[in-house]
Amino acid sequence: MVRAVFIGDDFTGASDTLASFARAGWRARLFLDAPDPAACEGFDVVGIATALRAMGPDEAAGVIGGLWPSIAALSPEILHFKVCSTFDSSPAIGSIGAVALDLERRFRPDHLAVIGGQPSLGRHCVFGTLFARGPDGAVHRLDRHPVMAHHPVTPMGEADLRRLLARQGLDDLALVTAGETPALPLRALFDASRAEDIDWIARHLNPLPGRKLLIGASSVAEVLTQGETPAAIAPPPPPPHPGVLLFAGSRSPLTRQQVAAADGFDTLRLSANDLHAPETLVAAARARLEQGKAVLIHTDPDEDYGLSPDALAHRGARILRAIVEASPVGWLGVAGGDTSSRICTELGFSAIDTIGALAPGVSLCGASHAAPERDGMRLMLKGGQMGGSDLFNQFLAVARGSA
Repeated sequence: MVRAVFIGDDFTGASDTLASFARAGWRARLFLDAPDPAACEGFDVVGIATALRAMGPDEAAGVIGGLWPSIAALSPEILHFKVCSTFDSSPAIGSIGAVALDLERRFRPDHLAVIGGQPSLGRHCVFGTLFARGPDGAVHRLDRHPVMAHHPVTPMGEADLRRLLARQGLDDLALVTAGETPALPLRALFDASRAEDIDWIARHLNPLPGRKLLIGASSVAEVLTQGETPAAIAPPPPPPHPGVLLFAGSRSPLTRQQVAAADGFDTLRLSANDLHAPETLVAAARARLEQGKAVLIHTDPDEDYGLSPDALAHRGARILRAIVEASPVGWLGVAGGDTSSRICTELGFSAIDTIGALAPGVSLCGASHAAPERDGMRLMLKGGQMGGSDLFNQFLAVARGSA
């Protein structure tokens, strides 16, 4: 029996949570579909990556229903619904409340707790109100955040997390601030504005008996592993090919900075025409990869692609698959949560193991695949708001340094 199961609402955040558990010494693996319980033997924590963040409540309920027999067979005492650290969601798309209520109905926890912040990533929850560091380095209230307030799918107009979640059906959450004694059984939102708060939450939450449903970002993993001895992660064998391909599907200002700062790549801009007739772009990428060049393909924040963000992620994933199927790629980086989810699904990976960290919230992983030419491929999956401006250069330096 595993100690915990986590469900990631996208692939980038799920890979970060995987790394958070692994760094603390928990034996961890992330699956990209409902795992066979036999494949989970020997692990302390098992994750399942999904694209729930891009789904409506009905579609999300179908996904949870498909996963549930596998989760029930694992019989965890702790179930973590891993959500974006900025809680981007709405009643119609990526509803955290709808999924949490579905999980509560199926799991029947003794305690339900939302961890409101992740100070290690610049996410601070104070009296239930969420603040986040912006690309300018300043901390902004979520509904005034220069990026999240204008998110293309779920613009955040509410910084009070209890109000945000209540609109999605998850209400009656008691607010617990550091120093208070929470009422039991738990149905609460915990403030987390400083690193010390994570330790305080762990002291109150971890010893509680019974089943726990925990909702939040990788701060939940930080709480669960608090005080445990970090473990060195043994490097796996090298990937099957040295080729480096990076796809920047996120159109956030920070990803735009990372694209502009990228050095050492042959850069290809994704046009609206490429989405409908990708042959020229695919051929150009393949030619450069076969010449041993690192390739960066990026969307243009100023271009109107005429597609929803989810449809744009789908088209980009198909283009990446066409390139990878015929090119020597051993190192694949993806910027954008929805884009990462779609690409990993298109490429057919079965599981992901963490190797190390490139930046806070950005992990380097190794992918498992039935095909030998993709098995062991290195992955960097990052959200649009994660990493410094030189992140793509860091990824390239690691790839080149391993050759």
